[in-house]
Amino acid sequence: MKTLILYIVTLTFMWTLSAQEKQLPPEGGEPRAFNLPEKQVVHLDNGMELVMVPYGAIPKATISIQVKTGNINENENQVWLSDLLADLMEQGSRSMDARAISDTMATMGGNLNISVSSHATTLNTSVLSEFTTSAIGVMAEVLRYPKWPEAQLDRLKNDMKRSLAIRLSRPGAQASQAFYKEIYPDHPYGDIYPSDTMISSYTIADITKFYTDNFGAKRTVVYVVGKLDPAKVEEAFRANFESWGSGPEVAYPIAEPHTQQMVQIIDRPNAPQSTIIYGLPTIDPTNPDFLALSITNSLLGGSFGSRITSNIREDKGYTYSPYSNLQSNYKTGVWYESADVTSQFTGASLEEIKKEIIRLQDSVPTEEELNGIKNYEAGVFVLQNSSPGGIIGQLSFLDMHGLPESWLESKVDHIMSITPEQVSEMTKKYIRPEDMTLIIVGDKEKVKMQVKETFGNNVIKD
Repeated sequence: MKTLILYIVTLTFMWTLSAQEKQLPPEGGEPRAFNLPEKQVVHLDNGMELVMVPYGAIPKATISIQVKTGNINENENQVWLSDLLADLMEQGSRSMDARAISDTMATMGGNLNISVSSHATTLNTSVLSEFTTSAIGVMAEVLRYPKWPEAQLDRLKNDMKRSLAIRLSRPGAQASQAFYKEIYPDHPYGDIYPSDTMISSYTIADITKFYTDNFGAKRTVVYVVGKLDPAKVEEAFRANFESWGSGPEVAYPIAEPHTQQMVQIIDRPNAPQSTIIYGLPTIDPTNPDFLALSITNSLLGGSFGSRITSNIREDKGYTYSPYSNLQSNYKTGVWYESADVTSQFTGASLEEIKKEIIRLQDSVPTEEELNGIKNYEAGVFVLQNSSPGGIIGQLSFLDMHGLPESWLESKVDHIMSITPEQVSEMTKKYIRPEDMTLIIVGDKEKVKMQVKETFGNNVIKD
């Protein structure tokens, strides 16, 4: 009886496998090109710009007011000053305090967020379509007429110090801070964290001067994407911004990155893991090689199925979540690999990372491997742009880098045309271990000899 049951189970299993083989899902179709929705642009005499994109059927509109200034315009003694400015701006305008702003935006179905990045200070909201013009009015009030309530300054500075302390307690932040300081020693890109003393020194006068020096119509673009009435939006835009002063021209200081083979170990005694960042300066999106390098990054370390991930995560078990990144800045870029690896395998992990880079330099990937990466990246790109926020992100990306719309619209075709030979060429040209900066945050006693065996003693920075 047992033999009969086993025979039946075996037949059933084989039949199931056969059925599955006959019913394999069809191959995916060709990735679709991204078609930028038709937009309407309005320019004011003061230099300000409105970009409207009617999009979708949901009765909501996303409004993003982007001022082209941020951490990049801070000097070495002003790190996070623009962040503090944004925090204080949220506390109220000449006619509304923070509570009034919040309540007013809530009645429109949204809320107001003010954020700062390296290149922009952004006021952002999504509201019901019928309140689009009213929301523009509130955002214009907050942007143009901030109250700068001094009574809130100490609280905001203390909040900032607590946030800083939490961040810098993490090895990833310590590694990033050291890495970017080495890559950009004489530029705001290299100053990613302030000191407590620096934060304490900031005054209302510092904030208002930064605002006066860096804010104005010439640096500002308003994006409105969603279900909207273009005529009414333009009318509200003109009513709220035509009288704003032109202010300064856009002025992003161009970085001169530092390329060097160097190792720095930041001691974290008894740490069970080493946090590593390993990379070098590279190109920005205006370079014709950028998309090919982006696909190379994805194949090498920038996707879950990448070679470095498969090697040191899946095969060796040295780390859980390694990744590489091709970061775009203004007229410059950075490629790096980052991972938290078991302390005893720090040297071995670095050897495997270098090995995968050199292997890709020396031999081309297969068409099958590369096609999988290209399909993945093309699909992700199109999906990322299927929302109002995604469209705004792409339009502001083009604006910042001075790229034509055709750059976006031809991106999928460009990705799909990249060849295995190009991938190897990009690795040789731009991802060069002999020119990389390595930062390790970990137990120095455990990892220093491992690093010496891999890199030698002459590149280790005291």
